[in-house]
Amino acid sequence: MGTRSSNSIHPPVYGNLITVLSLDGGGIRGIIPGVILARLESELQKLDGDDVRLADYFDVIAGTSTGGLITAMLAAPNENGRPLFAAKDIVPFYLRNGPQIFPQPSGILAWPSRISKVMSGPRYDGKYLYKVVRDLLGNTRLHQTLTNVAIPAFDIKKLEPTIFSSYQIPINPGIDALLSDITISTSAAPTYFPSYYFKNNEQEFNLIDGGIAANNPTLVAIREVMKQLMKANPEFSPIDPLDYTRFLVISLGAGSNRREKKYDAKTSSKWGLISWLFEDNNSPILDFYGSASKDMVDYHNCVVFQALHSEDNYLRIDDDTLTGEMASTDTSTKENMDNLVKKGENLLDKTVSRINLDSGLYEPVENGGSNAEALQRFAKLLSDERKLRRSNSPSSQANESS
Repeated sequence: MGTRSSNSIHPPVYGNLITVLSLDGGGIRGIIPGVILARLESELQKLDGDDVRLADYFDVIAGTSTGGLITAMLAAPNENGRPLFAAKDIVPFYLRNGPQIFPQPSGILAWPSRISKVMSGPRYDGKYLYKVVRDLLGNTRLHQTLTNVAIPAFDIKKLEPTIFSSYQIPINPGIDALLSDITISTSAAPTYFPSYYFKNNEQEFNLIDGGIAANNPTLVAIREVMKQLMKANPEFSPIDPLDYTRFLVISLGAGSNRREKKYDAKTSSKWGLISWLFEDNNSPILDFYGSASKDMVDYHNCVVFQALHSEDNYLRIDDDTLTGEMASTDTSTKENMDNLVKKGENLLDKTVSRINLDSGLYEPVENGGSNAEALQRFAKLLSDERKLRRSNSPSSQANESS
């Protein structure tokens, strides 16, 4: 493992659990998980004080696309060696920068100009996104994050995923790139932003959005941990990799319009290139790939956690009832962003849902309580785990004795 710039979290060998936070892609809809993360961190602060941050509790944070940006915000260090952002600052960041990252055309020529852009190149040149990410992250590299991260992208030259994982740095030093380059790469959604090239330690990367590989990166995070268990990494207790009672996983989606019957075969059978890439201000083909990818991952996780009697250790929060502009990846009007904030707040009050393994549909969990109550329960588990690790860690014991 690469040397991290701060001991925000003691390794799992001193505790009982392996803790994972996963954040889906979704463009401007990253506002929704931003709301959820702010609530989770506030619950942790009630237990452990105002100074604690999410990076103090999770062994690995995985994020794709907009989730990769949030991952960097939560895990990159500031000048004091603490996380760059508190969770409560994520939504204000989106509200402030969203309109410049996704500038909206206006006037009677807006539609024709957008169609023309789609046919000749990406909708956005990415310059503002690049600037804000580089200004934010500076010269911070992957190995300097305050906890382990896993951020997927897709290499279009190699035709394979590239996973920027803290765990893999000793094996492949070339991925220890600038966190800004990694964040820009995972956000380079086809038709929205340009593909992104950079070079690090003589290793070349030709990358697009991580959603092509893993729009829901939960399995990416679990895979990275499993590999450490198989390699007998001393930071992990020697446990059976299938002992899912030892995993504590929170997976946050960025919403979808799955419940809105927007497309059908009769209509789409007449579509040409423009419609597949730009129908109702969306890119349906990307929506389909993204939705299929994230749903298959969640379905797999539900099967595994239930089969191994660990379903209470897995929390998935997502909303599949987005309609109209809220389902868009890039509609950054004030009205839409405010609606996304409200959607996230309403999602906290909804009953915890889980995929029905027979129907494949999300259903409320009987006696599952609200998502807010589930976050409160998980916060208590995370707090207890952190305290246990601190009490068992030799470094903490040495500090107490001195």
